[in-house]
Amino acid sequence: MIRIAMLGSGFIGRFYADSLQGYRNKDKIVSVYSRKEESAKKFAADYNCEHYTTNMEEAIAHANVDMVCISLPNNLHEEAVMLCCKHNKAVMTTKPLGRNAAEAYRMLQAVEEAGIFNGYLEDLVYTPKFLKAHESVKNGALGRILWAKSRETHPGPHSDWFWNIELAGGGCILDLGCHCVEITRSYIGKDILPTEVMCWADTQVKPIDAEDHAIALIKYETGAIAQFEVSWTFRGGLDLRDEVMGSEGTIWINNFLRTGFEMFTTGKGADYVSEKAESNTGWLFPVGDELNELGYNHMFMDMFNAYESNKAPKETFYDGYVVNAVLDAAYKSAKTKLWEPVHLDVWRGKTGLSKQSHLTEYDADHYLVKEEVTHYGAKKLILKNKKTGKIEERILE
Repeated sequence: MIRIAMLGSGFIGRFYADSLQGYRNKDKIVSVYSRKEESAKKFAADYNCEHYTTNMEEAIAHANVDMVCISLPNNLHEEAVMLCCKHNKAVMTTKPLGRNAAEAYRMLQAVEEAGIFNGYLEDLVYTPKFLKAHESVKNGALGRILWAKSRETHPGPHSDWFWNIELAGGGCILDLGCHCVEITRSYIGKDILPTEVMCWADTQVKPIDAEDHAIALIKYETGAIAQFEVSWTFRGGLDLRDEVMGSEGTIWINNFLRTGFEMFTTGKGADYVSEKAESNTGWLFPVGDELNELGYNHMFMDMFNAYESNKAPKETFYDGYVVNAVLDAAYKSAKTKLWEPVHLDVWRGKTGLSKQSHLTEYDADHYLVKEEVTHYGAKKLILKNKKTGKIEERILE
């Protein structure tokens, strides 16, 4: 059994508590910290915690705590991480790691110097559909990955601090783009260097100082490109979709919203439908097992199994730092309207790669452009002559 201190008793803290105490059925939250005593007390009662407090360090330093789970506003992550280092406690934190790359880098350095277990709670790379798709990509089913796209849009976050640019560090780019960057870089290869970013962002609907809508392109050293679409202005619920395109295939994923479970109701007796659903009347899209579909169960299983095996989990603070660095470039690009380089003080992946060749060999004299079977049954090849550059059509009997 792993004994956990939960920092934060709100929306995400309760999501985490439901999954981490449920999946392996042996781990236990023994201490909870909240900035509000009534929230801490209620959380402790709901999850049968032996200890609650409004003092963060007291929760972390609790003698029965093995690991700390940070589910706090972004501006409190660094303080919590430093206290975990001080008390030599394993730590895992919700996304994003920091409000910017500099903050994330300080946390990365601190946990590595302290030698403590660190996990980055990026749940959307643990969803069942992602895990299956990623395995197919790793096994070569899509060939060379050319493009990966991730979209997360909804009407906006639940808590007040998200809407404060100083506390949150940004708007929908930081809140949602962190998911999309890690999803797409996982498909392209986390050891492939992200080089530059082009981003459009604007505040279109919400009366806030941060952006509520953004679209970005991320170039990788191999020539692959990633794309994210994020918004707090989308009406209709939580839309999570991914696309991956390779030289040999394509994957489309719809994680939420339209997943094959649809229901109509007048609203009589209706209650909670799914995260960020805007209505409980009309045509609705419930989610069968929300904790599982959002990846929380698999995420905590990975974290706890890695901790017990004295290994690094799939997602660490280093991953969170790389994500923050990419998002810093996106924010800069949104202002300059230019491609902006990704600055990484530490890079642990491959270096010096060149753009992968787009040329497919057909024979000694030709490259293959396209191969198809026509509606009348003939097999047709489109070829390019290596010497002359001429495009030729060839029908095979």
